[in-house]
Amino acid sequence: MQRDLYDEEHELFRETVREFLAREVTPYHAQWERDGIVPRPVWTAAGTQGLLGFAVPEEYGGPGIRDFRYNAVLGEEITRSGASGLGFTLQNDVMTPYLLDLTTDEQRKRWMPGFVNGELISAIAMTEPGAGSDLQGIKTTAVRDGDHYVLSGQKTFITNGINADLVVVVARTDPDAGARGISLLAVERDMPGFTRGRNLDKVGLHAQDTAELFFDAVRVPKENLVGQEGQGFIHLMQNLPQERLTIAVSATAGAEAVLEQTVAYCKDRTAFGRPIGNFQNTRFLLAELSTEVELARVYVDKCVTLLNRGELSAVDASRAKYWTTEMANRVIDRCLQLHGGYGYMMEYPVAKAWQDARIQTIFGGTTEIMKEIIGRDLLA
Repeated sequence: MQRDLYDEEHELFRETVREFLAREVTPYHAQWERDGIVPRPVWTAAGTQGLLGFAVPEEYGGPGIRDFRYNAVLGEEITRSGASGLGFTLQNDVMTPYLLDLTTDEQRKRWMPGFVNGELISAIAMTEPGAGSDLQGIKTTAVRDGDHYVLSGQKTFITNGINADLVVVVARTDPDAGARGISLLAVERDMPGFTRGRNLDKVGLHAQDTAELFFDAVRVPKENLVGQEGQGFIHLMQNLPQERLTIAVSATAGAEAVLEQTVAYCKDRTAFGRPIGNFQNTRFLLAELSTEVELARVYVDKCVTLLNRGELSAVDASRAKYWTTEMANRVIDRCLQLHGGYGYMMEYPVAKAWQDARIQTIFGGTTEIMKEIIGRDLLA
């Protein structure tokens, strides 16, 4: 089905992204997988190319383009290239709303220029060892002490955790106020008491630095409060739909890419004297998978349009995230099966895609939490 989401300028930007990935990323990504981290110069190269901070206004160093279609193009091309170590979509899609819409002019002047040029890498620290999708269960505390908050606690599974220069930490500022006692604090790299633990060894996304973070009585100045004190949970709920749509964009693009590779493989690979694509079982399976991917693509594109209009609901974002990530895992798994033994070999892109896709039904809110959000809305 012909897509009508993008205009000519988006497709021109897509070519820019592809050229950047081919030049700066693809030749080196296998080494980054072995190293477990993407080198910082890649971030500054991306900043120079204009791939970071699309929505940041010109006065803070950005282009001031609030059009999520550019974010989607970048996410699609990163996924299609297999460059799963790049944390650019976290910076652009997840962190921008917090650091642009919830900050003061002084904070934006302090952080946004580096955010755009790639010298400041950001992360958000929500998950704890005992609290994942249930953010109201966090134990990290921030106690007000004069002009500072004293931050203590532990976070885990934090994307960009090793490289991050600025981490927005979800902490409990009022232990007796439930969801209304949660606030967001920006912790900077060299603050005493802020340390990083392991760069975690994961099933997939091996080049992406995913870390444990520790906060031992870190004194965070009150000027680093992001948004309003006690409104952190609300801020999170307002921004999670965009994060979940980002995951849906990548999941759908990943399924599309692997399906294309598998169709080509089925045309060339022979068994019993003929291409495996000539067998009815193969044709029927590919027909099923392509239909699932097409339906997901139409829904995701509609969600991008709604987001640009400010109309994407939490429920619709949850539907997109739940359906596309489960779909991507099904599609990639069946494509691996069609590759036979070669599908289990890491030299074939389908094997890496299979590893990388598995987390998508977990991070950003598990499939089960997405269903809970949808179900509650239906029965409200």
